[in-house]
Amino acid sequence: MIEFENGFRIYFAGDTDVFGDMSLIAELGNFDVAFLPIGDFYTMGPARAAKAVSLLGVKTVVPMHFATFPPLTGRPSHLQELVGPGSRSWTSNPGIASETLLVWVR
Repeated sequence: MIEFENGFRIYFAGDTDVFGDMSLIAELGNFDVAFLPIGDFYTMGPARAAKAVSLLGVKTVVPMHFATFPPLTGRPSHLQELVGPGSRSWTSNPGIASETLLVWVR
């Protein structure tokens, strides 16, 4: 978890899969955005990331660890389909400028 001076909170999943304690983490953290891997090879894919979004109770998710080499088949558009209109998922390509992402998250 990362918390900024203004109280904005980020959950950063790193290279993990979905796990049940994400609901406890959500209860303790109250996150504004979650960064979740969606590559579906070494980490969770879009379907499991959608479950993580549900467990974490976030409305904004930034997919990561996808499309950097062929085995990473998960795509942000698939995650967005799975989380539905109640949440939003960043749907850009890898390598986007961090400034653009920060404006979108806010």
